[in-house]
Amino acid sequence: MSRERPTVALIGVPSSAGARKSGQERAPRVLRAAGLVERLRDEGVDVTDLGDLPTVPYRPDPGSPRSENLDLVLQVARRVTERVGEAIRPGVLPVVLGGDCSLSLGVIAALVRHEPTLGLLYFDGDVDLNTPETTPSGIFDGMVLAHILGRGVRELAGIGSRYPLLDERDVTLFAYNPESGWIDPPELALVERSHLVRFPLPHVREDAPGAARAALEAMAAHTGAVLVHFDVDVMDCPAADVVHADALDVTAAFAALRVFVRAPVCAGLVVTEFNPDQDPDGSHAERLVQGLVEAIGARRVSTA
Repeated sequence: MSRERPTVALIGVPSSAGARKSGQERAPRVLRAAGLVERLRDEGVDVTDLGDLPTVPYRPDPGSPRSENLDLVLQVARRVTERVGEAIRPGVLPVVLGGDCSLSLGVIAALVRHEPTLGLLYFDGDVDLNTPETTPSGIFDGMVLAHILGRGVRELAGIGSRYPLLDERDVTLFAYNPESGWIDPPELALVERSHLVRFPLPHVREDAPGAARAALEAMAAHTGAVLVHFDVDVMDCPAADVVHADALDVTAAFAALRVFVRAPVCAGLVVTEFNPDQDPDGSHAERLVQGLVEAIGARRVSTA
């Protein structure tokens, strides 16, 4: 038996347009500086580095308290759609480094053109189901999934080739943390009455790799390809843009991520919410790079 090298198209999205503060726009550069590309290649991964999109930092938007920086979020999502669309090839895994969570709208808009049965594994401490009508913050970081499902601002929810981008049954919430204090009551109520597939944190904590395998099995009936959205606030990471109390252990989080990324149905990986401003010595960037290299390297498959 021989080993087939995983092939990756790496794209950086240095944007905090949808965030509550600046910092995340530096993440792609910092993760590259920590050796992500070189270490992937050392692991046997065939990497095509497509570079970074233009930097879009957070800006205060006091005139739009319920929809901050909508124009910037739209701009970034459209650029992401175009760049990811250019990267999609048979056998190539797009890996998108954010940046804030709103960039996943653009990734999905690109993928559904090629993968009509796309599903989404939302590996995130939050559920991001607010809309401008319910949000307490006004940031689109907390409204991403709502717009993926066709709620909220029609212009943003309708950026793709179909509306909504995904159906509730196509989305799995994985390791979301209802006890963190960051999921608002309207969001929790929506989760409970929805058709979203749910793996809350207490369930995942018991056996993260086992829960990951169960999540993939649950999605198999509805989806032929899966995008993995990985928000670092799901784990105990002080460099997450918003740190969540009692989050998933880092080792367990990366064990689950390896299960997701090495699955044949994995059609892309998005990494979001890493804020280098909260990592002065670079140790958390190093740990994140290590986890990503291990996950993507595990994607190698045996061939005759």
